[in-house]
Amino acid sequence: MNNNNFAGNNFLISIVIATYNWPEALRACVEACFRQDDRNIEIIIADDGSGEPTRALVEDLIRRSPVPMRHVWQPDDGFRLAESRNNGILAARGDYIIALDGDCVPQRDFIARHRQLAEAGYMVTGSRILLSQAFSARVLLENIDLQSLSLGEKLRYRLQGGLGKAAQLLLKLPDIGRRRHRFSFRRIKGCNMAFWRADLERINGFDESFRGWGYEDSDVVARLYHAGVMRKDGAYSTEIFHLWHREAQRDQASSNQHIVLERIRNGTTQAAIGLHEHANKHASAQAAQAAVTK
Repeated sequence: MNNNNFAGNNFLISIVIATYNWPEALRACVEACFRQDDRNIEIIIADDGSGEPTRALVEDLIRRSPVPMRHVWQPDDGFRLAESRNNGILAARGDYIIALDGDCVPQRDFIARHRQLAEAGYMVTGSRILLSQAFSARVLLENIDLQSLSLGEKLRYRLQGGLGKAAQLLLKLPDIGRRRHRFSFRRIKGCNMAFWRADLERINGFDESFRGWGYEDSDVVARLYHAGVMRKDGAYSTEIFHLWHREAQRDQASSNQHIVLERIRNGTTQAAIGLHEHANKHASAQAAQAAVTK
């Protein structure tokens, strides 16, 4: 099948994959992106300070990649997911950005389904299927191809507790009646979100003033809502397999949530520190380096 006919439009999609020191999971994620039905994509690895094993893996993946692929890295200075994602967005060339986490494995039609849902004036919050701890370990150890699971295997793994849900794997729904015209925290998953680049630029991207785990994804959705960008729910269409991992420390979660709640009340659209400041900082650093080398 001609992958671009699936959606009827031919814009470049940039997949910005956030990662930190889990190369085994990142390999599974990226290789699943290599096997997409729709390959009018580029891949950006947005790295929050991973060490040598991840760097070596990404170099190998770039050599083997069937699509353009780049690695953007920042020093390891605590949990800085928002800043890392902004790195990826600034490095991207596509008009449409999909934020994906490096511990998630997309199905083969993941990009095609997101392309089908893409519409001016909307962003998309995708959906996920959680894998158990034991099944996640098997997937990585035995290199199980989650994209090629048969119907019987999906049902068996669900009954065994390896998959958190199965209905979304068995049934695909068209883009009907799933628009959200009010802000809601429900089904916001930062591991699987899609935006028009112009809309992200309009709200200054992810807010780098958020430190520690939590709510930077809800903040983006809330600020887009105040800027007039509505949300589509990608459930039963864009499911990804989310590998099990221990939860991150949530020391900042309550304060981050408080910021989002306040912004919902006052209609904030702009990130306090975002793409604009990030780009300016990068330009200043480049100018300073050029001056030193003269």
